[in-house]
Amino acid sequence: MKKFFTLPRLYLFLLLLVTCLVYSNHFYNAFHFDDSHTIQNNLYIRNIKNIPLFFQDATTFSTMPSNQAYRPVVTTSLAFDYWLGNGYNLFYFHFITFILYLLQGIFMLFFFLKIFNIAYKHQWNYYIALTAVAWYLLHPAMAETVNYIIARSDIQSTFFVVLAFYLYCYSAFSKRTFLYLLPIVAGTLAKPPAVMFAPILFFYIAFFENQMSVGDFFRRRNIKQTLGVIRQVIPAFVVCALLYIWVDKFTPKTWEAGGNSMWLYLITQPFVITYYFGSFFLPIHLSADTDWQLLASVWDLRFAIGCLFIVAMLAAGVYFSRKAATRPISFGIFWFFLGLIPSSSIIPLGEVMNDHRMYFPFVGLVMAVVWGMALMLMKHRSFYEKHDTFLVSVIAAVLLAYGVGTYQRNEVWHTEESLWYDVTVKSPANARGLMNYGLVKMGQADYQVAEKYFSKAMAITPSYATLQINMAILKDALGDRTAAENYFKMALMYNSVSADSYYYYSNCLVKWKRAGEALPLLKKAIEISPAYISARELMMRIYDYQQNYDKLLEIANSTLQIMPDNSGAIRYKEAALQKKTRLTLELEEINKAPSPDKYLGLSVVYYQMEEFQKSIDLALEAIKLKPDYAEAYNTIGSAYNALNEYQAAIPFLKKAIALKPDLQIAKNNLAFSEKNIRQ
Repeated sequence: MKKFFTLPRLYLFLLLLVTCLVYSNHFYNAFHFDDSHTIQNNLYIRNIKNIPLFFQDATTFSTMPSNQAYRPVVTTSLAFDYWLGNGYNLFYFHFITFILYLLQGIFMLFFFLKIFNIAYKHQWNYYIALTAVAWYLLHPAMAETVNYIIARSDIQSTFFVVLAFYLYCYSAFSKRTFLYLLPIVAGTLAKPPAVMFAPILFFYIAFFENQMSVGDFFRRRNIKQTLGVIRQVIPAFVVCALLYIWVDKFTPKTWEAGGNSMWLYLITQPFVITYYFGSFFLPIHLSADTDWQLLASVWDLRFAIGCLFIVAMLAAGVYFSRKAATRPISFGIFWFFLGLIPSSSIIPLGEVMNDHRMYFPFVGLVMAVVWGMALMLMKHRSFYEKHDTFLVSVIAAVLLAYGVGTYQRNEVWHTEESLWYDVTVKSPANARGLMNYGLVKMGQADYQVAEKYFSKAMAITPSYATLQINMAILKDALGDRTAAENYFKMALMYNSVSADSYYYYSNCLVKWKRAGEALPLLKKAIEISPAYISARELMMRIYDYQQNYDKLLEIANSTLQIMPDNSGAIRYKEAALQKKTRLTLELEEINKAPSPDKYLGLSVVYYQMEEFQKSIDLALEAIKLKPDYAEAYNTIGSAYNALNEYQAAIPFLKKAIALKPDLQIAKNNLAFSEKNIRQ
């Protein structure tokens, strides 16, 4: 044991421990952004038996056709998390990702150490490499990728690239048999940027195995040596090219990058890259959803600034490749730019920039920056030895500051409200950010504030279909069904290929007792996205209510083919076979074996059907069996609110809060009751 805890290992252990402490507040952070359609509403990840299907059919990745990318490794890991946590247990979705993050840091340490030792053997090299890894692991820009669950695709692809380099550097067997390419297969099936391993490997072989500079590539006397490097890297290029073709083949035609103008996106990226570089040193304006816009032309000063920065950095990469000792700087610079090619070049993505796009490139940048600083210190050793305590204190203070910043970013990502409020402050011209904060306020029944933010967002992007849907739901909550229906129709006009546009309109039609009109819309939603579980559940509810048992059996069976253990579909199938409504069956079961949970569950179903008095009666039965059932009191209060009997609702809602002070939905309902009484 004493031998195992050598000083270098102790420092590594301390770094991992500090990283765990910095991220200790993130394990229960909420789902955000694309998590809704790739995780929460994705029927496929709820059954681990679907894993083989993930590698055959990319439509299993998301319920939104435009987002159905081929990332089977990601979807497999999500299904595993769901199985491990027996549902949507946030801890497991974060835990597995975080373990990969720590392992990546360990492999980075040994990869950096290998490079540094080749460049310039020194007794400090391990600690220099450890400092670089610490800077990376504690950097606030990494917090978005670690917190944003579906962004694990970046973590997985980067992890496998680093693992491939580790195997290449440390395992002669893996290098000789090309086993080091296996992680690249997994990485590319997590996210295609992993194919950039091939050009990065080219520079590694040239710089560190053949001791060549960039200038040597173009000298006649080095042609044989250059061809030797190319020959060594050909297997990696072939595998990466085939993987890219494979991914493209399995990516559905419905997938969209999200952007419009390739040219405008391209001329904007030089300044975005400059911003990424600046954020490495001063991550002070990180935003989960920025309001950056495309540049209008090349005459924008920001285009010139970005181009000058790129030219200067590439020139530095060429310059530092001339000497063996400085080649890690050059290698890190080229890694930085190669890592950005997939997101900052000719493919116009929906967002101009994103914090999680820094994750892969920063592996190279942190290597370059830290090694450059270390060389300066080693060159002025007398200065370092005289002020060593001060310099170590400065490094520790900087890393501590980054750690504090990361801890704070985790807090921002904790809930939808905290995240989107932060976005509205930092990116006030971002329509999506304004809308999502308004959506949070609508969920809290603060309709006035919600409408304010929706209106601000609509002034920026009136053709935003999701915004039209949310405004429609808000108008329905305010009792203006005419306006609500108009907004739903606008959403369908702006985006007729989104399952959401059809589902949410259908949901309101059912509430308005127009279920017959909802059915064709739900069929369209399921046609667009077969795994859209909410649309399937609503369709089953309608057929059950209509007592159309043949259709009910059909939709229940098709749902069970995707998810055999779906309890709702099982119950509806049983109802169809017995030709009794699900509510009738449940009432029969409750009469045989009364249960407060069963009474409340049925009460909620009646509430959703807008049969509020029946909902109240059943919730009261639940309270008879369980007098301290806070959720039942809240349901009664909510039903009285729906009946506009606000005075009757208040005692039940106050009782719910007294029994369960953290029951936020009861607090929201109480605020709604009191507000309407004052009016």
